[in-house]
Amino acid sequence: MSIAFIFPGQGSQAVGMGTDLAEAFAAAREVFQEVDDALGQKLFALMKEGPESDLTLTENAQPALMAVSLAVSRVLEKEFGIGIDRAAFVAGHSLGEYSALAAAGAITLADTARLLKLRGQAMQRAVPVGEGAMASLIGPKTDLALAEAAAAAGSEVGVCVVANDNNNGNVVISGDKAAVDKAIEKAKELGARAIPLNVSAPFHCPLMQPAADEMAEALAGTTIVSPRAPLVANITAGPVHDPDIIRGLLVEQVTGRVRWRESMIWLAGEGGVTRFAEAGAGKVLSGMAKRIAPDSEATPLNSPADLEAFAKSL
Repeated sequence: MSIAFIFPGQGSQAVGMGTDLAEAFAAAREVFQEVDDALGQKLFALMKEGPESDLTLTENAQPALMAVSLAVSRVLEKEFGIGIDRAAFVAGHSLGEYSALAAAGAITLADTARLLKLRGQAMQRAVPVGEGAMASLIGPKTDLALAEAAAAAGSEVGVCVVANDNNNGNVVISGDKAAVDKAIEKAKELGARAIPLNVSAPFHCPLMQPAADEMAEALAGTTIVSPRAPLVANITAGPVHDPDIIRGLLVEQVTGRVRWRESMIWLAGEGGVTRFAEAGAGKVLSGMAKRIAPDSEATPLNSPADLEAFAKSL
């Protein structure tokens, strides 16, 4: 059995996430305290009690989701003896790429928390609220070609690109609001359903260049070492382990496309992965894995019972 640990991105957050892990395992409590100390804020209290409106702010949601993912990873290692070296590869969706790198020992937990706090703030600063938009194009007719055609139509009036190629049936576009609105009209003409997303900024599009510049400066001063398991990167949909290349890809990722569908295809094909373990909040990526690589197993790991069952299955 070849395992890839995969780490969720923004949208998987929910008030109460991580609470049962903290109640059950000292290792999880240690992670949440380390993140609080690194950020100088009571993030775990926000995760535990809300309000949801504060938790969903990008600057809070990003480090919070990472904290849950790292709590899962730390508990697996300390309580069950399952280290990241049991994985053939790691991968993460957008901010989850930082979680993957932290879990694989490439970036310290404290540095990862600070980077994600800054990343969230920088993304919010890059585009004034209301000027950008994102939309999810869904349905059986939705694929990358349809989404690119819709984005091309939107590009006639502003910036509009494919932001997340999640899986056939779910592709996200991002850009100027007027351009995304026009792309939605085109997508509907082509047979897709379109759902505007309730996000605070248009992620993974050229409008995020100011945020990419901020992240380039922050990452230049961050120590990155080779991960203990190769990272399959969002930008390349292929494996990488060189720290300098990783640093560059993390900058590109701010404005670039999340090639998740291609990443999963590579993992299940050339990568030889037969089991995906989703470490963190929710089970969005597990659902995608089952659609993209139906012959593989996909297991969400976010409760004590999940972790115990996973450990027993190895």
